[in-house]
Amino acid sequence: MVTQALETKPRPMSIALVALTAAILIWSGITPKERGTWALETLPVMLGLPLALATAKRFPLSMLLCVLLAIHAWILCIGGKYTYAEVPAGFWVQEWFGLERNHYDRLGHFAQGFVPAILTREILMRRSPLTHSRWLGFLTGSVCLAFIALYELLEWATAALWHEGASAFLGTQGDQWDTQADMMWCLIGAVVALSLLSGWHRKQLQQMDVIQQPTAKISTKSR
Repeated sequence: MVTQALETKPRPMSIALVALTAAILIWSGITPKERGTWALETLPVMLGLPLALATAKRFPLSMLLCVLLAIHAWILCIGGKYTYAEVPAGFWVQEWFGLERNHYDRLGHFAQGFVPAILTREILMRRSPLTHSRWLGFLTGSVCLAFIALYELLEWATAALWHEGASAFLGTQGDQWDTQADMMWCLIGAVVALSLLSGWHRKQLQQMDVIQQPTAKISTKSR
C-alpha cells in the first residue's frame, strides 16, 4: 500500500513553514540584543530544523506537529533576538494589563510544554506499543516535565559558568520562583495540548496510515 508515510514529494505547506522559519531565524540573528543569548535561545531551532529535514522522508511528521514546531521556533527566535525579558510584545501586554513584569517568557515555557507534548505523543504512538494505551497521556506529560527539568538544570549550569553574562538567558526578572513557574507553565501547556489536540492528532496519524487501528477485544467468557 502506498501511504503518505512513504511519500517522497515534500508538501507545499511544509516547504512554506521551513522557508518562513529559516527567514525568521536569519532575521533574529541580525543585530540581536545579546549575541550569546541569541545563540543559546535559538540553538534548538538551529539543531531541530536540519534534523527535521534530514528525517522528513523516513519519518514524515503530521502537519499539525509541523505547524506547532514552526510556531515554537518563531517564539524562540523572537525571544533570542530581544531576550525574553525585553520582547516588545511582552511590554505591550504588561502595559495593557498592568502586570509587574514582561511575561513573554511565560508564553515561551507554555509552548515548551504544548509543542513537545504533541511531538512526544507522535513518537510514542508511532514507535512504541502505547498507541492506544491509557498511559499515553500520562507518560507524555511526564516526558515534558522531565524535559523542562533538564532545561532548567542546563540554565543553572550556564549561569554557573557564564556568571553575570547569563542574566539575560535566565530571564528571571527578579522572580525568586521563576524556575518553579517555568515548570508549572510547561505542565499547563502539555495538559492543554493533550486535552485539545489529541483527537485531531490521532485523526491525522490515521490518515497518514502510520498507526494501527485499535483491535477489537474478544471476550473469553464462557456462555
